[in-house]
Amino acid sequence: MINLDFHTQVQPLMPAVEERMRSLADGYYPELGAALQQLLGSGGKRVRPTVALLVSGMLGVDRELSITLAAAVELLHTATLVHDDLIDGATLRRGSPTLNAKWNSAATILAGDFLFSQAAWLGAQVESVEVMQMFAKTLSIIVDGEIRQIFNRNTFPTRAEYNQRIYAKTASMFELAAKAPAHLVNKEKQYGETLRSYGYSIGMAFQIVDDILDFSSDVKTMGKPVGSDLRLGLVTLPTLLYIESQPADKRIHQLQQGELLDEAVMDALLADIRSSGAVPRAHDEAESYAQTALTDLEKLPACAERDGLADLAAYVVERLH
Repeated sequence: MINLDFHTQVQPLMPAVEERMRSLADGYYPELGAALQQLLGSGGKRVRPTVALLVSGMLGVDRELSITLAAAVELLHTATLVHDDLIDGATLRRGSPTLNAKWNSAATILAGDFLFSQAAWLGAQVESVEVMQMFAKTLSIIVDGEIRQIFNRNTFPTRAEYNQRIYAKTASMFELAAKAPAHLVNKEKQYGETLRSYGYSIGMAFQIVDDILDFSSDVKTMGKPVGSDLRLGLVTLPTLLYIESQPADKRIHQLQQGELLDEAVMDALLADIRSSGAVPRAHDEAESYAQTALTDLEKLPACAERDGLADLAAYVVERLH
């Protein structure tokens, strides 16, 4: 059974984080406010702000600074989702229509830009040059990853290229959430690298599990079509592991050559990947990252928040069950 004590620990602060984000559209064009309310109201695990809040609590960061930092991290993540959905042509996220399903491309891009600017404004409120540098660097890494993904769509990455892609997409944001609080209490030299490693590890595990869920969940659970990544030409870890075990599969060769598979053939390929053992092997890799995160935590101060970070690392890989 998944231990959700980490959620209980941050729950008293999360309404303030939500309110901090929701208030950012006040005074702007009403549709921007409506879009922000929709995006924040569509669910989401709020894992990134949870990391920021737990680390902040562990290190003794001021309550208001913790809330502001957590809100900035989550809003930065939310902004990336707006652009991701547009790039992918996705019409559903978490079972609800995406912004680009209702707005034209130009308006959607500008809405994402608005959220990026507001995330930056929030980040600036913690009054740390180092944190702002981290925000800028993280955004650069995310955008670089998206550009690479666009130009490399329908190609088959090496394992190193896959790891770089999911670092850019997900783990870089977790690094930001985990390490930034240390700068707010001048403990970066003492704990910064350990916190960065923890964030990196749970971020990598989180994205691998998301990639697994794309194969193992149904549309009602995921809020998007099963196998949507491969259908869009995006090769993730389960497919890479399947290729390692079935290198002669003609369907894979067709995809590598840029050919489109008809729906029935694609459905059959997805079923074969699911039954091949690739999914549990991918999960083993996610668990290895989570174990590294737990090892990192042993170097940090023993406290309830550290226990919460350990529970969160377990939750990240246990979401399949």
